[in-house]
Amino acid sequence: MSGNRSTPRHRDAAREETGPRSEERRAPRAAPEPQPAPPLGDLEEAAQQIFGERLDVARRYTEHLASSGIVRGLIGPREAPRLWERHVLNCAVVEALIPPQARVVDVGSGAGLPGLCLAIARPDLTITLVEPLERRVTWLEEVIADLSLDGVRVVRARAEQAKKDVGPVDVVTARAVSALVGLMDITLPLLKGSGELLALKGRSAEEELEKASKKFSRFGVRSAEVLTVGGELLSEPTTVARLVL
Repeated sequence: MSGNRSTPRHRDAAREETGPRSEERRAPRAAPEPQPAPPLGDLEEAAQQIFGERLDVARRYTEHLASSGIVRGLIGPREAPRLWERHVLNCAVVEALIPPQARVVDVGSGAGLPGLCLAIARPDLTITLVEPLERRVTWLEEVIADLSLDGVRVVRARAEQAKKDVGPVDVVTARAVSALVGLMDITLPLLKGSGELLALKGRSAEEELEKASKKFSRFGVRSAEVLTVGGELLSEPTTVARLVL
């Protein structure tokens, strides 16, 4: 018989393989070493404008990301040098789109992006972080306690299961969760017929919005647009797909 299928003999040999190479494959990966938060450098002025008197809180949050966030796998080690611009400030500038005293739900919060960034920049907001993975929930709760972030709580659940747990909602945020056409299914029901979704997106935002438009009538979307925020502060502004019910 021809082809690439292995014979029983080959399979047995593979199972019995020993030596340094097989031991290396079975060895667990070492945890990344904790890293200090990167300096703000020329982003100092932008950070000061966004966080104001709470900039020290933002620094401490970034230190959590750079240390325990990396060790526990919430942030990749390669992200450490660009935590401020690519993650923390990139998320925090979205606060400009959120009305005062709003009740916000951050879906798939992960390392608190953007939920904790918004909580630090805007203490007037009431924020619920929705995250299904226990290790991430534990980390979020530790960081919230350490930073004394009043008005922030964590709900361990998938977004589609969280409707009864989040209460009234004005704004839903999401970053790096899924394409907009699928994101609508798990986020818009949380608004219970009124409010808006702010989805942090990349260059594909316009294309995603076009594909998602086929579902607008189903959810009662009244308006939809792609916005950029933070352009006056950051070299690369944040792109947001905004859907209003």
